Amino acid sequence: MANLTINGKTYEIDAETDTPLLWAIRENAGLTGTKYGCGIAQCGACTVLIDGVATRSCSVQLGDAVGKQITTIEGLATGDRLTKVQQAWVDHDVPQCGYCQSGMIMAVTALLADKPKPTDQDIDEAITNICRCGTFQQVREAIHAAANA
Repeated sequence: MANLTINGKTYEIDAETDTPLLWAIRENAGLTGTKYGCGIAQCGACTVLIDGVATRSCSVQLGDAVGKQITTIEGLATGDRLTKVQQAWVDHDVPQCGYCQSGMIMAVTALLADKPKPTDQDIDEAITNICRCGTFQQVREAIHAAANA
């Protein structure tokens, strides 16, 4: 058993310590907003924040996440109030299929916490998530809009 703090709530996870954090979040905690994409930390669909750092949860073992603050897409909005990143996503019609979006939003949330007014170069370096629909231009516009909100 491992205790994880996810979105400010403690979850008792009955899984081996080498279980990928992604599966503990989805299968044990029941928070399915974090998506499985590639399983090798390349696509970013599984991105969560661990102690505020954007992290690909498919590559982190459950045991390594114990004692850390984990934030998933479900932990961003407050009630019906979206974060400025989530609202920019809506305002700029970013999602198409939407599969990669939770991970992308988490990565952008971490970027703006670190660099509130990112340049295009900052965005290119920090946001390495893959969107198969190709909404990268809308993503960039939404990031700049959120930074200016």
